[in-house]
Formats: sequence, structure tokens, C-alpha cells
Amino acid sequence: MLFAIGMLLGLAASVPLAEKNGLEAFYYVKRQLFFGGTGLVVMLLVSMMSPTQVRRLGVLGFFITFAAILALPVIGTDFGKGAVRWISFGFASVQPSEFLKPTFIIIVGWFMAAAHEVSGPPGRFYSFVLAVIIVILLALQPDFGQASLVLFSWMVMYFVGGAPITLLISIAGMTALGGLTAYNTSEHFARRIDGFLSADIDPRTQIGYATNAIQEGGFFGVGVGEGTVKWSLPDAHTDFIIAVAAEEYGLILVLIIIALYATVVMRSMLRLMRERDPFIRLAGCGLAAAFGVQAFINMGVAVRLLPAKGMTLPFVSYGGSSIIASGIAVGMLLALTRSRPQGQISDLLTRQKNS
Repeated sequence: MLFAIGMLLGLAASVPLAEKNGLEAFYYVKRQLFFGGTGLVVMLLVSMMSPTQVRRLGVLGFFITFAAILALPVIGTDFGKGAVRWISFGFASVQPSEFLKPTFIIIVGWFMAAAHEVSGPPGRFYSFVLAVIIVILLALQPDFGQASLVLFSWMVMYFVGGAPITLLISIAGMTALGGLTAYNTSEHFARRIDGFLSADIDPRTQIGYATNAIQEGGFFGVGVGEGTVKWSLPDAHTDFIIAVAAEEYGLILVLIIIALYATVVMRSMLRLMRERDPFIRLAGCGLAAAFGVQAFINMGVAVRLLPAKGMTLPFVSYGGSSIIASGIAVGMLLALTRSRPQGQISDLLTRQKNS
């Protein structure tokens, strides 16, 4: 349903960009249909894997994407956006950080689950070191949005794995200190924070256009194809696709989109509460949290609840890397939350108590 809504919005949002670039009107729509079809096929294939196969795929994928992240300073490009996040092949480009998220969550889940075993390795510490390395590499691009999402996913998994709340508060404090350092050293980061904190919105900025579009849309929208924000916003088909939805279809469609994301996250969490396997429980919670929070960040930026992050709306925004990576992540989540003969976790806890 999210992908179908994305195609519907893409029919409106991507046409102005195609005309601006001298391409046929539905050039980006056709590409999105191809990417989306590929992403959904990948999702179905991954969903058929066993938890062991998911772990193997995640570990292998992590090392490949990690190597790609390390290579970005040498072979990467910024496409004029001020952040080196993509590897261009001429006919297409790949954003390694999109694929890093689900694979990072899987390998962290593996580390943390190993820590629950008798005489197991210090998996929590290993996962923390890995998270710090990934966050630093992403911040250097700079890609603070993906860095914050990776750190949040790790904190959710650490919390579910039994971390003391004082430790999480300490990590949050260090994150705030890191943000302050980034503000003082990165012009890219400081510009976005200043724009977010400013009392006035420049109507000529992306946030200004998006805010105006959302206000114009009201409850029922201005009508299909009648919106104007898509002609002003260069990222209307990607980072600010929710502004197109709000302007043309109103609050009604936005609430439907929010409900769809909430359904995926809550249904996953309710299923994982009954899971006995530590790896499945931890990795599943991380994948569900990352999926929901990415959607929250994208929509939060559009309504100025959060600073601009440059983050897509999963399955809805245009972008090959985004939608295929989302397909992998949700496929992993489906594989991990599939019902398997295992009994109830309450039965296990009762046996442990009696013994």
C-alpha cells in the first residue's frame, strides 16, 4: 500500500523534475516502478529465509556496504548536494548507507544475542564500538540523518537487550555533546540547525515551500494534480514527498500513511514480544524501530518538527537505493517475525522459575 501511494504521488511530483531535465514526462515514474518492483521481489525472497540465513545475509551485506562506505572519499560523489554519499556508475547511482542500516542491525543483533550465552563474548561492547565507528564514518560524509538513525537503532536494541537506563542516558549526553561539536565544526550541519531554530521561515527554502504546501492542503487537499509545490521543490519526489501528499490530498492521506507505518511497527513489536530467540527479538526490534523512525524523521522535517536531514520516506519516496534497501529490511523483518513452532516465552520463564 505504501508503494502504491508512492507511485500515485510520483505521478504528480516527478513530472516537473523530468521536464526541467529535458526528459519525458514519466521518466522518473517508470524508474520508480522498476525500482519498486525490484524492491518488492527482493522483500518477498528475503522473507522466505530462515533466521540463520538472514543473519548470514546481514553479516555478508554489512562487510560489503562497510567497504563501500570506506571507499566513498575516493570514488564517491555528492551530486552537488554538499555531502559525498553516492557511488555513481553513470547510468545509476548507489547510496551505501541505505543498505548499511539493515545489515548493521543484523550484525548488532548477533553480537548482543551472543552476549546472552554462557561464556559468550562481550557482544554489547563489540556492538557499541561498531556503532561508534559507523556513526563517525557517516558524520564525516556528512550524513547526520543516517548517523542518528543508526545510533537510535542501536540504543533501541541495547535497551531491549537489558541495558541500564543510566547508560542510555549517558550515551544520549555524549550524543548531544557530539551534536554541539558538529555544529561548531561543520558549516553544513550548522546551517541546517540555524534554519530549524529560526523564528522566521524563508519562503524560498525547501522547508518554506513544504510548510506552505501543507497549510494549503488543509483536510482534503487542493485536488489531484492541482498542487504547486512540486514545481518549486527540487526534492519534492524524494525528501519532501509528504508535502505533495498533504497539498494535493490533504490531511486524510497523510493520516493513512502514518497509520500504515504505525501498523507495520506495532504489529512487529507485538509479535516480537512473544519471541524466545534473543537474536530474532533484538534484530527484529531494531529493524522495526529503524523503519518507523525513518518515516517519522522524514515527516517531522517536512512539518518542521526536526531539522532537515535529507532522509527518504520508505517505499514512498523516489530512489532506487532507498526502496530496494527498504525491501531488504522489511523482508528481514518478515522472515524474523514469521510464526515458528517454539511455544510461548511465558512457558519458558515459568520452567526457569520452577527449576
